[in-house]
Amino acid sequence: MINEQYIRFDWAAKRMLRDKANFDVLEGLMTVLIGEEVKIQEILESEGNQEQAEDKYNRVDVMARNSKGEYIIVEVQLTREIHYLERMLYGVSKVVTENIHLGEKYDKIRKVYSINILYFDLGKGSDYLYRGTTRFVGVHTGDELRITDHESDALGMRSPEEVFPEYFIIRVNEFNKVATTPLEEWIAYLKTGDIKADTEAPGLQEARHKLQYMQMSEKERRAYEYHLDQQMAENEMLYTARKEGLAEGHAKGRAEGRAEGEHSKAVESARKMKAKGYSAEDIAEITGLTVEEINCL
Repeated sequence: MINEQYIRFDWAAKRMLRDKANFDVLEGLMTVLIGEEVKIQEILESEGNQEQAEDKYNRVDVMARNSKGEYIIVEVQLTREIHYLERMLYGVSKVVTENIHLGEKYDKIRKVYSINILYFDLGKGSDYLYRGTTRFVGVHTGDELRITDHESDALGMRSPEEVFPEYFIIRVNEFNKVATTPLEEWIAYLKTGDIKADTEAPGLQEARHKLQYMQMSEKERRAYEYHLDQQMAENEMLYTARKEGLAEGHAKGRAEGRAEGEHSKAVESARKMKAKGYSAEDIAEITGLTVEEINCL
């Protein structure tokens, strides 16, 4: 391990980037994607902010509110989920409905940005970044419905792009370019964990200082390395499944097999850590096993 090794974004988002001192890293990613400077006012808790290793597929969510009062969801998905598009819709809908109260006017609704960083193949396409917005297009004329200046100034009416959610899907595995733009540098970091020493991409300079592996405590490093081992094992199982030509219909069986395999690996890791004198509590935090299971080993 060397000083220039940086913590992977999926781990940082779950454990570190919800700290106000590290907001500038997240702000950089959002600024590059949205195309305007983003300043996070606060990080809000959501049902996806789970901490245990056995949480479903290591789900990661960050929900933030910017200086305009808009909401931004950042989610990192490490393993395949067939109904991920539906989950995106559900997540955005939940933010909208939970942040307007009964009796309030609809002008209180704030725009939601949904940023989805995916480490699995979703759909068919040649790009590594897709952006989705809501547009109203004339069925017969093909023109786009717009809000007039009068409606905006006199009535306070907002145009569709100011109201309806906006989605970003980053297909990390599809990125195979030499990074030359701030966006490409960010995607390269998401894929490899590498950051250029001379980067000027918003947020990545801050990440170079705040997300260094060697700044972690020994306990944090053990947990982080266990996380990486789990992801390597998961990727290997998925690769093997593809090579064997397993059909989509067997997805449930694969998920059950992965769960059993992950539990077996956790037990084996726990045995090794117990032999080295780690406490049952530390082993439980790192492996996701219960203290009772560890005491029985």
